[in-house]
Amino acid sequence: MSVAAIIPAFNEERTVGSVLKTIIESGLCNEIILVSDGSTDSTSDIGRALGVKVIDFKKNKGKFTAVLEGFKLSNSDIILMIDADLVGLKKEHLLKLIEPIKKNEADMSIGIFKNGRGATDLAQKITPFLSGQRALKRQVLEKLIEYPVENYGLEMALTILAKRENLKVKMVDLYDLTHVMKEEKRGLLKGSLARLKMYRDVIKALIKLKFGVY
Repeated sequence: MSVAAIIPAFNEERTVGSVLKTIIESGLCNEIILVSDGSTDSTSDIGRALGVKVIDFKKNKGKFTAVLEGFKLSNSDIILMIDADLVGLKKEHLLKLIEPIKKNEADMSIGIFKNGRGATDLAQKITPFLSGQRALKRQVLEKLIEYPVENYGLEMALTILAKRENLKVKMVDLYDLTHVMKEEKRGLLKGSLARLKMYRDVIKALIKLKFGVY
């Protein structure tokens, strides 16, 4: 089964290079698509320099749109979603996400940080359904296109979709992996506001999808 890695990114020049190099060097992916979601730094240039396919939005459209745009340009059987701000990504992490799908043990796998950093480990322990590290069958994203969600509602939408469609989901531990937190990227004030917006979008998606309020 072929695998397409889709990496949504917004101003991730500090980490996107190492993330892409790990994916490239793993040899696990037939397609690697970086979606620069309105980045104003060198995120897109780094992707092009490494020879991956780059989609370059001029304006920020949100993670949901970024991932689906990458998906529409892919042809693979398995979609691997990887965040661009990861620290410590290794081939073994990618394998743990992909293998349950290839072996038909799951329709979707969700990666949970373990022994990375206290703050990020705790956040994923409390809200594992918000993890951006996933692998899924192509059909799952095809179904998701019909759902009215946006931005950070993506992970919540996938979680609820899995429950509605009785999809097989497997949680996998990703040891020694973490990511750069919003407060670290943008400063305490801007980062906190971005986090609040994320949770707002998640709640909006939950209300829309669970209770049918549009």
